[in-house]
Amino acid sequence: MKRYKCVECGYIYDPAEGDPASGVEPGISFADVSYSWVCPQCGADKEMFREINS
Repeated sequence: MKRYKCVECGYIYDPAEGDPASGVEPGISFADVSYSWVCPQCGADKEMFREINS
């Protein structure tokens, strides 16, 4: 699955890990993460993430 990086702080969302602290279980693709989800490090909106090459 594709990984995404926050342009504000550099946090990388990896679907293999998810974001369990925010209720996003491992295996959930970025496209399937709720639009209301925010970066767990800086609080940036989901739209502030960009796809990165593995």
